[in-house]
Amino acid sequence: MCGTCGCGQSDDQITIRKPGEEVHHEHNHDYNHEHEHEHDDDKHSHHHHHHYKHDHDHTEMNHSHDHDKEHHDHKHNHDHDHHHEHDHSHEHDHSHSHEVKVEQDIMQKNDKLAERNRGYFEAKEIFSLNLVSSPGSGKTSLLEHTIKELKEEMKFFVIEGDQQTMNDANRINATGAPVVQINTWNGCHLDAEMINKAVKKLEVAEKSVLIIENVGNLVCPSLFDLGESKRVVVISVTEGDDKPIKYPNMFMSSNLCIINKTDLLPYVDFNVEKAKEYATRVNHHLEFIELSVKTGEGMDKWYEWLRKNK
Repeated sequence: MCGTCGCGQSDDQITIRKPGEEVHHEHNHDYNHEHEHEHDDDKHSHHHHHHYKHDHDHTEMNHSHDHDKEHHDHKHNHDHDHHHEHDHSHEHDHSHSHEVKVEQDIMQKNDKLAERNRGYFEAKEIFSLNLVSSPGSGKTSLLEHTIKELKEEMKFFVIEGDQQTMNDANRINATGAPVVQINTWNGCHLDAEMINKAVKKLEVAEKSVLIIENVGNLVCPSLFDLGESKRVVVISVTEGDDKPIKYPNMFMSSNLCIINKTDLLPYVDFNVEKAKEYATRVNHHLEFIELSVKTGEGMDKWYEWLRKNK
């Protein structure tokens, strides 16, 4: 499980594959036994992460019953109630301290590997983008059109992040760009270690553009540095214009905000200027590009941004 966001993500569940490549699981008896043991440990760890959820719930249920009974029989005994509440608070603080330590360890490990990725990208002159958004904002469509329009002047490599399907990788594969799919299954974000492995499998060329399409989620991906050169957050006018203040970490950590589906502005209740104002509150350096992938309006500004920053 990811100790930072509690998403149930573990290394033995991640699959990294190219379009058309089958997933092979090589299990032997010893591995299965070990896997089952680890799975049981994971479940125990999961319960521990959530304040010893199963045992605590069971205890709370019994305690709640006893407490209600005692409260009924001794409802005037104020000292007894006060003493119990103090003990419960102590247990909660101890569990919270454990969670913070796990989170710190995970983030330190990720950040260290992200710096290794960044150093590799810089040495190979690879311009890397971490493309983040909510589901359905149009990230994959943006990538498809970008690759088709610019493939004669830029060499694109793509890493697709999705929980279970190969759909996005297949779409990118149709454009002719080399692509690998990372399936995170229960995971809600990519991390630096996944990117490190995917880059090796993809065999990203020097002086190329690597675009990482993260899992659709505006919360957890904001916490994980992948070693990217730039982070691009995509929102669409079909979402709320208050997204930047509802998910400030993502906009704070991004370099560019693309506002997509502008062709739908006459039909939706979305104020572009208000969205930009909200985003600027959390990140004064954030750049904006308004465009419609469907009609092509504003795409030239996005292409120019790529050329300038590459």
